[in-house]
Amino acid sequence: MTARRYDIVTVGGGLGGAALAAAMARRGARVLVLERERRFVDRVRGEVLVPWGVDELRQLDLYDDIASRCGHSLPWLELYFLGALVQRRDLLASTDPGSPWLAYYHPAMQEIVLEAAIRAGAEVRRGARVRGLAAGAEPAVAYEEDESGVVEARARLVVGADGRGSLVRRWAGFEVQRDEPRHTFTGLLFDGHGAPDDASRIFFDSSNGRVSLLFPQGHGRVRAYVGHHRAADPPEPKAYDVARFVAESTAAGVPADWYQGAAPAGPMASFDATDNWVEHPYREGVALIGDAAATSDPTWGQGMALTLRDARTLRDALSASDDWDQAGHAYAREHDRYATVVRTVDDWYARLFVEPGDEAEARRQAALPLLMADPTRLVDVTSNGPEVPIDDSVRRRFFGEE
Repeated sequence: MTARRYDIVTVGGGLGGAALAAAMARRGARVLVLERERRFVDRVRGEVLVPWGVDELRQLDLYDDIASRCGHSLPWLELYFLGALVQRRDLLASTDPGSPWLAYYHPAMQEIVLEAAIRAGAEVRRGARVRGLAAGAEPAVAYEEDESGVVEARARLVVGADGRGSLVRRWAGFEVQRDEPRHTFTGLLFDGHGAPDDASRIFFDSSNGRVSLLFPQGHGRVRAYVGHHRAADPPEPKAYDVARFVAESTAAGVPADWYQGAAPAGPMASFDATDNWVEHPYREGVALIGDAAATSDPTWGQGMALTLRDARTLRDALSASDDWDQAGHAYAREHDRYATVVRTVDDWYARLFVEPGDEAEARRQAALPLLMADPTRLVDVTSNGPEVPIDDSVRRRFFGEE
């Protein structure tokens, strides 16, 4: 078996793997990116970055490329309850990063970030099929391309950036934690959609455990989602077609006329939105980033921001120490901190804004008037990031218990 040596091998060339590869190649590391897809295609995935994720993109020196080539800025955030607009928020003026939400077509974004890695000097192998992993002091990845046989790549660090079904995670022996199932989520891309293209919009139909989200990409293209709380008896995925999707979205409060003339521009998919995560995503020369380390309920839009935070945090830890084992543990400790904040606050949001039932209605009656009167009660992780306390006094204030 042919053996090659690198500083870093990333398994996965999507947002996380390519962003880390670009960042470390710029700092002189020899990086190999193994990406199984020869061409990125549309799947139902996140296509909007919250403001703190936009800030992470800037810190990774990727913002200008994405914003200019495929990005669509959304400087306003609109929240609706039962179809009524209750907040139109100026994000540039009201967030600590001073950033908008940023929408884009996911395959275009992936190509741009992978191109950045190549320009920085990373070696990229597309169509590479990873066959195995050996963790340890000098971890190794076995992969093959075409019919050329299996190649072994050894490195100081292997990074699993291969998504929620990560093989690297399994091969390296990480244990996955999982929340109780709560939400299901369905997404569809539309052309000719009537939603104005200046804002992200979230429509809550809380008593029925339903939420619809719209993220314009410009020129009438909108990525739309519908989420359901499992306690609200959501439709089975096989029951969904375009007409059912539109009906569920409008039932959540989206104006029906926005869908007049709208046509699907990609596949529709439904999936379980339950959080999964690994405690301390580093061991024996293997680090996990992005969805391989932690998936986040897409209702709250934190997934890609977490992925970029992982890439930036790991970059900084590796750059600060020649002992990459020590750096891997430092990354994992910091990842656990901010991922726990995001997961905790996402749970609070779900209980307040989406959960159906009498107990949840009482919770909303206590909390929502106070939140509207004093927005500082909102634990604003989705805009400002996970640098907030989450102790019991913060929780009680959020839920209007004090």
